[in-house]
Amino acid sequence: MMDPATRVSGRDPETGLPRTIVIQDGRISDIVPGGDDDGLWLSLGLFDLQLNGFGGYDLNARPDPQTVRDLVTAVHNSGVSRFAPTLITASRDPIIDALRAIAQARDSDPLVRHAMPFVHVEGPHIAPEDGPRGAHPAEHVRPPSLDEFDAWQAACGNLVGLVTLSPHWPQTETYVRGLHARGVRVALGHTSATPDQIAAAVAAGATLSTHLGNGIAATLPRHPNPIWTQLAEDRLWASFIADGHHLPPETFKAMLRAKGLERSILVSDAAALAGCAPGIYDAPIGGKVELKANGRLEVVGTSFLAGAAVSLTFGIATARRMAGLTLAEALRLATINPRKLFDLPALAVGAPADLLRFRLGEDGALTPETVYVAGRPYPCNP
Repeated sequence: MMDPATRVSGRDPETGLPRTIVIQDGRISDIVPGGDDDGLWLSLGLFDLQLNGFGGYDLNARPDPQTVRDLVTAVHNSGVSRFAPTLITASRDPIIDALRAIAQARDSDPLVRHAMPFVHVEGPHIAPEDGPRGAHPAEHVRPPSLDEFDAWQAACGNLVGLVTLSPHWPQTETYVRGLHARGVRVALGHTSATPDQIAAAVAAGATLSTHLGNGIAATLPRHPNPIWTQLAEDRLWASFIADGHHLPPETFKAMLRAKGLERSILVSDAAALAGCAPGIYDAPIGGKVELKANGRLEVVGTSFLAGAAVSLTFGIATARRMAGLTLAEALRLATINPRKLFDLPALAVGAPADLLRFRLGEDGALTPETVYVAGRPYPCNP
């Protein structure tokens, strides 16, 4: 027996006109014009490809399955339907343990499974030097190994779907080809690689630049440098952190123009301290870090960022302001594009009913009201 249909209405970000999406059995059964116009907007649900934690729940502190489930709820309350739980550079056992906890949390609840379709492992195969390494611990940086990757997959039932690495390692081409053959996407990031090394990784199958413009040396040669090479490589998509701290407005705007809206993705890169009070904390990412009142999260005593501390909805509004984007353009970067890169269905009849209803302030701020995850509504925290 089919569940009764649910009708959800709101303004279409493309047209500004009301539309209604009909949900049945967790999927979209119809999309029709018109409906109640109560001032709310309705879009495809947000999809965050890079999230390390949120609201005090940390994926990089050897979480148990309950912590992962609590994180999922916190992420939904922030306005996000789906996300890739992201693990950073660590020794072998903490990565294995976190992967097992994520797998167990997914196995416990079909909606948790839907919310986290795959895992993103950012590292440990990154540049070892200060600057490109960012807040990743230097002692755990190591070369890529297919044996280690296969151990990750064995621990979690093949959940790892995205790996970020620096392509400077001699093993890069073999590793990237191996992951590509296993159906896993490879991203480039936290790197000081040469143009030839970047080109070789792309030829082997790399498809994404992780938070382009960050995870790189503070001072670079005018040209060539890894940013120019990745911007010019048409086979690479690029993700960006639009929190107002990771990239200046003119840099973000120019990078979007170079890469094109069709190959750009917004990510939060949220750390566990996202949504927490300002202060100094001991964190698995970065060690002693300071969360400032303006939302900047940095390693104490340095200028290095330790991830981000704002939600993806905040990033959408900031991206609009920094690059002069329309609402529909900014939403595309956090809804359609990440799904397209991973061949996941978007807003269409038969697709999972992952939706976001939100209010739009005069200043462009998005205030999420309700997130739908495979048809189930979650009220959002303002």
